[in-house]
Formats: sequence, C-alpha cells, structure tokens
Amino acid sequence: MRIELDVNGAKQAVEVEPRTTLLDCLRDHLGLKGAHAGCEHGVCGACTVLFDGTAVRSCLIFAAQAEGSRITTIEGITPGPGELSVIQDAFCETHGMQCGYCTPAMILTAHALLAGNPQPTREEIVEAISGNLCRCTGYAQIVEAIALAAERMRGANRPRDGR
Repeated sequence: MRIELDVNGAKQAVEVEPRTTLLDCLRDHLGLKGAHAGCEHGVCGACTVLFDGTAVRSCLIFAAQAEGSRITTIEGITPGPGELSVIQDAFCETHGMQCGYCTPAMILTAHALLAGNPQPTREEIVEAISGNLCRCTGYAQIVEAIALAAERMRGANRPRDGR
C-alpha cells in the first residue's frame, strides 16, 4: 500500500506492506536509523519517536497508522545541520550516554517531557524515562542531563553577572 508520512517536517511517500511497523518503515524505507530495534514488543523503548509530540514506541504502530500524523525522529530534532539540540548538548556535557543505543529514545522522551513540563522535578524526569531501558549508565547522568537541559531551556543556566 502507498502511504504518505510527515517525518521530520518533510512529506514522504512510501510503499509498504500493511503489516509494516513504523519502526521498520523509518529504518528500512526512509533510511532513518536513529530509532533502534530492541525488543520489538514495546518494552525497552529503544524505538521511541515523537508521534504528534508524544513519545511512542514505533515498533507497536503500523506505518499506515502514522499517516496524517507528525513523526519526529532523533534525526529531526536538531536546530540545523551539524548542530545539537539543547537536550543533545546536555547529554554530551553530563556524559548521559555510554554505548548510545538508548540515547536517541531518551533524548526524544526528554523532548516530549520538557515540551509539556519545562520545570520537571527529579521524580517527574525519572517517571518520564521509566519506559526506556539503559543497561550502561545507571540513569544518574541521564536524569542530570534532562534537568540541565530544562534549566537551559528556561534560561536559568546563565551566569549571574550577565556574561
């Protein structure tokens, strides 16, 4: 079947089998490899993308179900070519990643959280990422990265003397 998807702000026409998941469509048909295949049962969160701004598991959605919705992958969150989003930069600064397999999903989950809650508590951050498994970091730096990004996005992470 032929479907049209809005992925990272661009309309994409693709030919897919009706049973093709959004994850497989993004990776195999559109070449967007940032959403990772993990458990393929919606448990690990590695395949997280933004679906109309909400963090969802792309392995649990058929590509055809995404028609008419706005899909954002990790490749679509940067402000410009070669630049990092505030959240990506905070992950780098706090060492919020090790192997990097879960990182795109964690960053997209953080984007969804901060879009609706610009000043989350530590507990709210932990709750937001609770569906994303990380086997390397122990989560401390990930939580720190999201908190730092929230501060920066609110303009609260600036020197007091105006420099």
